[in-house]
Formats: sequence, structure tokens, C-alpha cells
Amino acid sequence: MNHHVGIWIDHKTAVIVSTSADDVRTRTLNSDVEAHPRYSGQQERGGEKKYEQRHSQQLDRYYDDVISQIGVPDALLIFGPGEAKRELKERLSRVKTLTECSVHIETADKLTEPQIVAKAKEHFGSAR
Repeated sequence: MNHHVGIWIDHKTAVIVSTSADDVRTRTLNSDVEAHPRYSGQQERGGEKKYEQRHSQQLDRYYDDVISQIGVPDALLIFGPGEAKRELKERLSRVKTLTECSVHIETADKLTEPQIVAKAKEHFGSAR
């Protein structure tokens, strides 16, 4: 049985579409990643460095949450508007159980959940 997963992702939300021969399931995960504060002047550099470390840790937890939801798919489509798709792919490369998984990345704008499902189905050739 082929198990394919499409993930629309940005730094705030991930919509995960799992497709198999007889089933399509979607899940939405929201991140806890903070918005970037504005710093001006050199006195704030220490604060900015702490923010960057915290931001990186929050993203790591978010990507780990996404990875924990996908199982071990045969193929994976990651799409979205920003850098999150590339960052997630990099994080996936460190997961030993996913080394055989075919991963494809595409740029896509903000999409509704039905549009995300349709894009995943189209990519994997599902006529369901």
C-alpha cells in the first residue's frame, strides 16, 4: 500500500495531508514560534542573540512535531510560501527512518485546506 504525505507549511501553521489507497486524512498543527521583535542600536544585541536562540529552539520543536505526525511515507511533498519548507526538509534529512522517502519541494502561496488536499492528490496522482 502506498502512503504519501503532502505538507503545506510556514512558520505558523502546517497542514498535513496523508493519502493511501482508500483514505485521505488531514491534520493542522499550529506552531508556538514567536514573532520577531524589532531591535535598534547596539545595546540590544544580547537580547537579539537570545531571541535567535529561542526562535531556533521553537522551530526545532515545531518541525519535530510535524515529523512525528507523518509516520514513514513512501513519498513526501513539502510546499509553502517561505523558508519553512526547506528548513523542514533539512530537519528530515537527519531522521534515519525517512532516509528512503522521496521528498519533493514546491513553492506555493497561502492555500485553503481543500486546495492543499487537491494539490497533494494531484501531485501523487490520486483521483480520489
